[in-house]
Amino acid sequence: MFNNHHYSHTFCVALFFLLLSLIPRSTSLRFIGLTYSAPTATPLPPPPETISAALSTLKVNSLRLEDPDPTVIRTFLYTNVSLFLTVPNYLVPTMASNRSSTLRWLYTHVVPFYPRARITTISVGNAFLDSYPQSASALLPAITNLHLSLRDLGIRKITVSTSFSFVTAISTPFPPSSAQFQEPPGINLIGPLLQFLRDTNSSFLINVYPYNLYRLKSEIPLGIALFQEHPFNFRDDLVTGVRYRNLFDMMIDAVVSAMAVAGYESIPIVVTETGWPSSSTAANEVEANLGYAEIYLKGLVKHLRSGIGTPLLKDGVKEVYVYEMFDKKEGTTPSSRSWGVLYANGTTKYRIDFSSSKSNYLLEGSWINVALRVFLSFLVLVLWI
Repeated sequence: MFNNHHYSHTFCVALFFLLLSLIPRSTSLRFIGLTYSAPTATPLPPPPETISAALSTLKVNSLRLEDPDPTVIRTFLYTNVSLFLTVPNYLVPTMASNRSSTLRWLYTHVVPFYPRARITTISVGNAFLDSYPQSASALLPAITNLHLSLRDLGIRKITVSTSFSFVTAISTPFPPSSAQFQEPPGINLIGPLLQFLRDTNSSFLINVYPYNLYRLKSEIPLGIALFQEHPFNFRDDLVTGVRYRNLFDMMIDAVVSAMAVAGYESIPIVVTETGWPSSSTAANEVEANLGYAEIYLKGLVKHLRSGIGTPLLKDGVKEVYVYEMFDKKEGTTPSSRSWGVLYANGTTKYRIDFSSSKSNYLLEGSWINVALRVFLSFLVLVLWI
């Protein structure tokens, strides 16, 4: 038969774990990164060590490289920075028809560095269908060749996919429940690609720019595009009854719905590009300004940190990459925009905390937290005696 001491012991242990559970703990934000792409014109690209220093300053541990430079990859040997590499669009048709060209690219950009460099993902092209619609049939063979070449080299932990532009990949962005994928004319691409991604445990990659969709759809309120929290700042999907308070979630759920219609709703989603331009040379792009860009980025980070996900994707997207690290000259067209989180010379543009962790109320390991733990231990000891 149990005695009173046993009940006292049980009560103390239960009380200890109950109170311990009330101690604030930190929540992690592991899935936000930045994109680096070398300038297409002046100014000259920053040296690799400048890129590394910028990541450290911004407290970001994930870097997406467009047209990756081996010297930049080498900079991140033996670091905790994860690297996402992109095969340039112009190489995709060659990779589709020639496995040797795929191996050459891997021997230049992956083999000399992996696994000392934490290369996690390779995207075969970026919004390839927008730039090379006539070569749409080459995309899946190129992806398959790269995947098989990695396997031939004994590399099994790097996933392979391709990224799409939201505005050209999704037929109807709102309501999200009505969204479907737009196939390239005469090509059966999306179904086989999604099957490949599921078979290889890879992710669906999508560029999500609320700024671009806001400009295309005049009925979208600016506040919803900028994560502004107002009582009447929402749109309802009347089919599902879901209420949306920001355009980012609407766009993600449109992708979720499109994948569900195709029968592949369980594939993880990675946002390969998102951001808001801080300036534009086009006179009619008044919303491309420093203030709105900072509001968007702060709203995005806050939303991701909340851990809420989207109405249709409770765990949220797997990763998000902000476009881009540095301002660069996009060209001489009338619609040139600046997307950088930093100015071209590396100086800070915004006051945004991109760090990978956030504390709820108290910092884990702070003196208050430690003192509370000591007090709980003392309390249990007294009750025990």
